[in-house]
Amino acid sequence: MSYKKIELDNGLKIASLAMPDMASVALGIWINAGGRYETEKSSGVSHFLEHLVFRGTQKRTARQIKESIEGLGGMLNAFTAEEFTCYFVKIPAKHLELSLDVLSDMVLNARLDPQDIERERTVILEEIKMYMDLPMHYVHELLNQLLWPAHPLGMFLSGTFETVSQMNRVDIAGYRDRFYQPQNINIIACGALDPDKLVDLSRDYFSSTKKGEKTSFKKAGIQQDKVQTNFYYKQTEQTHISLGLHALAREHKDKYALTLLHIILGANMSSRLFQQVREKRGLAYEIGTYVSKFQDTGAFMVNAGVEHKKAGEAIKVIVEELGKIKEKPVNRSEFRRAKEYFTGQFLLALEDTMDHMLWLGENVAALNKTRTSQQVLRELEKTTIEDLQRLAGSLFNARDLSLALIGPLGDKEKKAIEKSLVL
Repeated sequence: MSYKKIELDNGLKIASLAMPDMASVALGIWINAGGRYETEKSSGVSHFLEHLVFRGTQKRTARQIKESIEGLGGMLNAFTAEEFTCYFVKIPAKHLELSLDVLSDMVLNARLDPQDIERERTVILEEIKMYMDLPMHYVHELLNQLLWPAHPLGMFLSGTFETVSQMNRVDIAGYRDRFYQPQNINIIACGALDPDKLVDLSRDYFSSTKKGEKTSFKKAGIQQDKVQTNFYYKQTEQTHISLGLHALAREHKDKYALTLLHIILGANMSSRLFQQVREKRGLAYEIGTYVSKFQDTGAFMVNAGVEHKKAGEAIKVIVEELGKIKEKPVNRSEFRRAKEYFTGQFLLALEDTMDHMLWLGENVAALNKTRTSQQVLRELEKTTIEDLQRLAGSLFNARDLSLALIGPLGDKEKKAIEKSLVL
């Protein structure tokens, strides 16, 4: 596995991996801009711009953008995250140049037509309503507000009704002109490609762009010193639970220990939480853990959907399992299985051009570096059982616990749940 990575004079970064046995190429343009670069007033602008980029450029209509990729058997999409916005395609390899032409045109030359802005505003407002009507999604937004209050990481990526309704072309174009500059742009591709040709094409398509001003985000200062809860009353069929604790930054030395804790506790059907909450007690259909990683902070989360009257019992079991793993070392067979699970899932994902591009893109965009699978697995292998227990003891503490819950719970149930949040 040999990545080619270079940085042009204007700051544009290009990274690729030739996978000659593949039939496809996955290409992404990653922008170092996302939700945490916004303010309370501009909340949702990254996501709004992502939508508008698909509405047309100076030389392509919205339909022409889609047909140019889909008409050749490819797929085209994008996502907005806290620290990135990514526009990507997966397409038969012979169409790499066309794909870069289309994506670069979208990123650099989106029209941002006022009529398109009004149409898309309505679409995004409906999207916000949709997420609010999905308690298994909305509960995560409520948890983020608890973990990072009065901070961009705690704001909704889609924005709010107020911010999206008030946003205008000047706001959106100003954001685009500030952040969509070459020093914030990463061209990433994996598949049947010539890395040198990708560099030449990228240089051609971005030759007219000049390095802009340096951009930054607000650091996440964590000051929590007691349990926080948000019980959101809603008549739902299930009670939706999202429990979280502050965790590690993306490049923390214990990042692989945290990944193994996640696998052991809730990443699959063999995990402790799945076995204890679903298999042994039948308290939930869905139960699992999730890790968020950012430049300067992170979170460890447990998510579940349970019957209303069993919410308290499920939360008590979850908290007990977090306590057990910090009090007693995991056994060697469980530890080895977790390492093998990570290894297998990681290597299988890297066989796919799209998954490989997403992994490479996050490394380059976030860290400005590449790492091979061998490097990752060597670091994983250095992680010990003692590392896991030490980290669990550091992270799993009641003073740092936050719980968001959506369901029709009464005051009695709420008080009982709050009393069980002891680690």
